[in-house]
Amino acid sequence: MKRKALGDLGERWARGYLERHGYRIRETNFRCREGEIDIIAEHEGSLVFVEVRTKTGSRFGTPEESVTPVKQERLAAVAMSYLQTRDEQPSEWRIDVVAIEVSPKGRVVRTELIQNAVG
Repeated sequence: MKRKALGDLGERWARGYLERHGYRIRETNFRCREGEIDIIAEHEGSLVFVEVRTKTGSRFGTPEESVTPVKQERLAAVAMSYLQTRDEQPSEWRIDVVAIEVSPKGRVVRTELIQNAVG
């Protein structure tokens, strides 16, 4: 499976997964000068920025391990940019990660939601 198709599959799966777990999706693929965030949602009164990481297997590490310290800094910068350009946001916010592993045939075999993944 090509990288773009894998990413699209993961993001679609993550949106459904989050909705089933009480998240209300506000926006997807928010882009700014600092980078991109895959999903912006609300959950239990908090604004949640969600990074989706999708991989086929863990040969080169798990999806969640691919959220490096540099990536974490970039996600925080994107979140701050979003908050500065939008009025009337919830006062509480966090960054979550949805880690998805997909079989070589394109079937999701593991999904893990990590709340407050970036401190």
